[in-house]
Amino acid sequence: MDGTVLVADDDRTIRTVLTQAFTRAGCKVHATSSMETLKRWVREGMGDLVISDVVMPDGNGLEALPEIARARPGLPVIVISAQNTIMTAIRATEAEAFDYLPKPFDLPDLMQRAARALKIRRRRARPGDAAQAEGEDFGGSERREGGEGGAPVAPAAVGAEAAALATDLPLIGQSAPMQILYRLIAQVIHTDLSVLIQGASGTGKSLIARAIHDFGPRRGAPLVSAGALDLTDAVAARDLMHRARGGTLLIEEPGDLGRGMQAILTRLLDLAEAGEVRLIATSRRDLAAVTEAGEFREDLYFRLASLVIAVPRLCERIEDIPLLARHFLAGHPRGAGLAISARAEELLRRYSWPGNVRQLENAVKRLALTATGPEIRRSDVEAALAGQPEAAQVKRGGEGETLSQSVAGHLRRYFDLHQGSLPPPGLHARILAEVERPLIEIALEATGGNQLRCAELLGINRNTLRKKIALLDIRVTRRRKLM
Repeated sequence: MDGTVLVADDDRTIRTVLTQAFTRAGCKVHATSSMETLKRWVREGMGDLVISDVVMPDGNGLEALPEIARARPGLPVIVISAQNTIMTAIRATEAEAFDYLPKPFDLPDLMQRAARALKIRRRRARPGDAAQAEGEDFGGSERREGGEGGAPVAPAAVGAEAAALATDLPLIGQSAPMQILYRLIAQVIHTDLSVLIQGASGTGKSLIARAIHDFGPRRGAPLVSAGALDLTDAVAARDLMHRARGGTLLIEEPGDLGRGMQAILTRLLDLAEAGEVRLIATSRRDLAAVTEAGEFREDLYFRLASLVIAVPRLCERIEDIPLLARHFLAGHPRGAGLAISARAEELLRRYSWPGNVRQLENAVKRLALTATGPEIRRSDVEAALAGQPEAAQVKRGGEGETLSQSVAGHLRRYFDLHQGSLPPPGLHARILAEVERPLIEIALEATGGNQLRCAELLGINRNTLRKKIALLDIRVTRRRKLM
């Protein structure tokens, strides 16, 4: 790897880690904690790649992207952010960042993305290769591509209305599966590709469909939902297509359609003008398997599934359960002032949640109504889950299962989530980071936030602990332990 990398981050540890990593890789590095300094370097012609945090003391990395693009067209920028939300991924895409990575990031993964950015940068410097490099930004997505007619779709700026909408969408989570999901959503929003969203009931498929429509260039046009009961004949299907003209037609559970209706829908979609209606479908079933079994028309499947988004089950992202629970609690009239005890939170994480996010939301609403004190206790959670499906798993609490077995189960679900494809590179370091973060957080809690005692407990150097706290963005709260 060669070239000059400009690093902007107000965290000294991250600047040090990235400087050392890129220097070892053969690059020159200039690092700063100031957004103004970064912009001055860019104006002066320095750098072949920029790696920038979002929130800086004197500016915002996402808001600086248009200025960087005007000063240095084609200069790739990789955005890193601790604000691991769908809005960050969407804004990074709309601002034409080369790539976006959430904090804590996987260093080998970042280095691979940086190497690719520098390679494309060199390729663009050769006039004959400019066309080849087009469309390779942000993970290789062709996000400016239009529908079948190839008409470009102009990005729609995310305004206050769209930002407010994002706070209403419980697409919440900082887990690896959710970061994959955010990136896919962000990449597909400004295309006219048809999207098939697959996942178990209660995982939020309709929310994702709504986000794709409401954050995209068609958000001023209607989003029309249709299920098997709405698509009964050619007249009904034609009426739905007409109502969705210029907007989005959301077909819910197309696998439930009979063969006759599948044929009618296929003909209507083939007759529609390119770009007339954007298609999104949601399915709780594996529609590819249903098609292979001969229960669904192959031509209709490929018409609906230009891109497939797999939505993870809640049990595949258990680290997001506390975030979701607090979100639902804050949104309830009687839950805003309530806290969740550590033991109650641990019980929420341990339950299998066969009904996924929807079941968790309903459980939290019940807890908000039934809690008798300022804090939701473990006994409250046990009462709320009594009689729920698979509630026996709560009582067992994973007895007999070792940590190794638990991790193995998580990893199998993680690989299954990618539907036969391999996960992104850097899996070893990423999984170790996922284990390391809760270990340090729980150790800090047990030692009342005393970093010296925590380091002794973990058996590591105090400075090493400080670096890990900074790199993993762990919040430390000092308090007196009542032993």
